[in-house]
Amino acid sequence: MAGTTHEVEDKSVIEKIKKDAAEAAAELVKEGKLHRGQIVVIGCSTSETLGEDIGSWSVPEAGEAIYDGLMSVFGKEGIFIAAQCCEHLNRAIITEREAVPFADIVNVVPQPKAGGSFATAAYKKMKDPVAVEEIRADGGIDIGGTLIGMHLKKVAVPLKLKQDHVGRAHVTAARVRPKFIGGDRAAYDEKLK
Repeated sequence: MAGTTHEVEDKSVIEKIKKDAAEAAAELVKEGKLHRGQIVVIGCSTSETLGEDIGSWSVPEAGEAIYDGLMSVFGKEGIFIAAQCCEHLNRAIITEREAVPFADIVNVVPQPKAGGSFATAAYKKMKDPVAVEEIRADGGIDIGGTLIGMHLKKVAVPLKLKQDHVGRAHVTAARVRPKFIGGDRAAYDEKLK
């Protein structure tokens, strides 16, 4: 049903999802060499985390658990989350106003079936949430095939995480690096590769 959200009876599933999300976040911080002030885009299908088809099984408590798991890592590191909404909101982004001080803000409040349970949780839990239509993030985690590439800076570099699932959803991750410009005579900063 289009407007229906669901609950998970086995609370250990929710705890596992939260733990999986935290482990994926920790790996991304380390492997992506992320630091304070950077932005990580998160695309998330709570349906997929529970073994259902994307967009078919919206679970607010799973969205909250994933947000809490991610923030247990990103929050300590001073890294901002940019929660990608679902296609019903054209994959708009929910993030902290502080992360995007000069962005054009749009007016929308995500809901579980129009924005997604993860973006809804982010909006509820952030200190000063805003919606923007696009962002250029420094890294990202895609939980369940939500296609986050449109919100990453160029050049995106795929990362294979050991924590390759959150619940039953497959996880892909990426970091970004500056473009190499110049030619044969150019020199590059090895730390930025």
